[in-house]
Amino acid sequence: MKIVETFREIITMKDLRNRILYVLVLLVVARILAHVPLPGVDLEALKSFFARNQIFGLFNMFSGGAMSNFSIIMMGVGPYITATIIFQLLGMIIPSLAELNKEGESGQAKINYWTRIATVPLALVQSYSMIRILQSQQGILTTLEPLQWVTILLSITAGTILLMWLGELISENGIGNGVSLLIALGIISGIPGQLRNTFQILDTNVVIGLVIFGAIATGVVALIVLANEGMRQIPVSYARRIRGLKSYGGVDTFLPIRVNSAGVIPIIFAMSILLVPGVIAKLLQNARSEWLANGATHVANFFQNNLYQGIFYFILVVAFTYFYTGIVLKPVDMAENLQKQGGFIPGIRPGSETANYLSKVILYITLSSAIFLGLIAILPYIVQAITNIKTLVLGGTGVLIMVSVIIETMRQIQAQLAMRSYDRY
Repeated sequence: MKIVETFREIITMKDLRNRILYVLVLLVVARILAHVPLPGVDLEALKSFFARNQIFGLFNMFSGGAMSNFSIIMMGVGPYITATIIFQLLGMIIPSLAELNKEGESGQAKINYWTRIATVPLALVQSYSMIRILQSQQGILTTLEPLQWVTILLSITAGTILLMWLGELISENGIGNGVSLLIALGIISGIPGQLRNTFQILDTNVVIGLVIFGAIATGVVALIVLANEGMRQIPVSYARRIRGLKSYGGVDTFLPIRVNSAGVIPIIFAMSILLVPGVIAKLLQNARSEWLANGATHVANFFQNNLYQGIFYFILVVAFTYFYTGIVLKPVDMAENLQKQGGFIPGIRPGSETANYLSKVILYITLSSAIFLGLIAILPYIVQAITNIKTLVLGGTGVLIMVSVIIETMRQIQAQLAMRSYDRY
């Protein structure tokens, strides 16, 4: 009943209704672009390549199938996300960028501008690398002339910029984070095709596998919701101050630290790093030097082994979770801010002792978060080994993104409803 009432409220509020319709129209435009192909590719061979390679299959999932369609937006918003991560990391190294982050909206606007500029060369480099990888696979791409190379690279780069612009329009004029919604839509759009391919080979073993798959999927969604909503509440007290006849402070509250503070960023980091050795090996397999070509072949075979690939992937995700959490949560800064505001953790002295205490708490929380994200990342390998269904992939990363985006979008809708309900009175 609550869902029906919420839907009714959305329909009756013109401004909110128009915002949601605006988002839906732009998402439809993005899905149309995903089916506008570039010339010179064997689509059947291309789809087969992505189906048999887990890592490239994950990249295809993030693009909403645009890679397997060889679409003009085949790189999706990947270059934009990469540029955003790069500037986040540079903010830790370059003091001027760190100062811009502290300037609020004006500083963030400058960083966003530079991020958009950096997206262009990154899109060119990533699209060139992807095409070279596809050319190394027999029968996927025809030999490209220089003019064709230029045309395809410019088309893919323009497609990425167009998709980035659509995402920003959604964020500014619609509901939710535009880039996240585009990624989530791409993941959701691949589900009907997986179900269709599964039902085409339906038999007793597949039915049993589907039941197991459904049980695992339900449990994974529940765990992801718990991880997203879970937090450690550290008690904080503010000292009572007396000025004249009035007293201030004396409030007991808490400092929330989320279980999954890093979000899906460590998995994206790990995917990018895991892709690099395989890409370089593929390019060097045709090298003139025999020892170099043989070494590249061994590396390529190593990263095609699902067991080794999964173990290496898990380790990378755990390592990057600690790394990125260290960027997002800074115990020294947190302790300093508490001390400036007159707050303290009961039983812990302000200053360095508070920072050490927060460091230990964050370290323990990050351990559970790192293991959780690592298992989510390698979930497709585990599920396929248990169910033996190759046509239906439970991408833990995809489920994590979908659940997170849905929760965040619903929060924003509820906030908009609450604000408009308040304005009425």
